[in-house]
Amino acid sequence: MSIIRITKVFKFEMAHALYGYDGPCKNIHGHSYSLSVTVSGTPLLNNDNPKNGMVMDFSELKSIVNNLVIKHFDHALVLNENSPHSEFNDIGLFEKVVFTPFQPTCENMLIYFVDIIKDRLPKEVSLFSAKLRETETSFAEYYQSDNQ
Repeated sequence: MSIIRITKVFKFEMAHALYGYDGPCKNIHGHSYSLSVTVSGTPLLNNDNPKNGMVMDFSELKSIVNNLVIKHFDHALVLNENSPHSEFNDIGLFEKVVFTPFQPTCENMLIYFVDIIKDRLPKEVSLFSAKLRETETSFAEYYQSDNQ
């Protein structure tokens, strides 16, 4: 049986600030993110199944990532919970503020996304890789083979 990889790409807008950073990214700023999620598995071989020939239905992967990542982070302001910005929630300045227990860098956000996605995948597929593109020229990549 052949192992096949499939990839779905998700686009979302998110703002963040890097608390304690020594450059301009310490200020609130936003990016147009692109998250690529690649899973691997064996295509289903069952002529009686409507999913015949699929590793995983793209709509199922879309649903998982949309529910776990996109709906929480799209158009959100993401801040380190140790930053002094908790007043954003208190005064209602922003509607969608997410505080994380880590610095919301591209790398840390990708690790977080991977951790929550891979546990929700069907047992017949596995996460192969993920890429979080912060800008057109800057991204972080995760490969499961590097993390075993």
